[in-house]
Amino acid sequence: QVQLVESGGGLVQAGGSLRLSCVASGSTFRINVMGWYRQAPGKQRELVAAITRGGNTHYADSVKGRFTISRDNARNTMYLQMNSLKPEDTAVYYCNGGQSSAITLYPDRYWGQGTQVTVSS
Repeated sequence: QVQLVESGGGLVQAGGSLRLSCVASGSTFRINVMGWYRQAPGKQRELVAAITRGGNTHYADSVKGRFTISRDNARNTMYLQMNSLKPEDTAVYYCNGGQSSAITLYPDRYWGQGTQVTVSS
């Protein structure tokens, strides 16, 4: 089994930056694709960014140029560097991962607890 734990959320002003981390433990060898999803109250959950073990990435159009996803496979850790934050980035951010061989439309099987990101205007 795989456990995912996010950290790094908080309250920031618009234009500021945060770096989210997701640490995987357990059977981490079973993880290929990892990604960040977010969900704001009253809105649909959306994929923010995803990355394969080999480093292929995907970003939502809304965060391109502002967010950077990365991972350190040796440390079983994925990061989301969020710059130029906007109030519309406010959401609970969830770490996701699994055995998918490529980034797909659907999330993988393992989820973290989520970390709140709040961006004030």
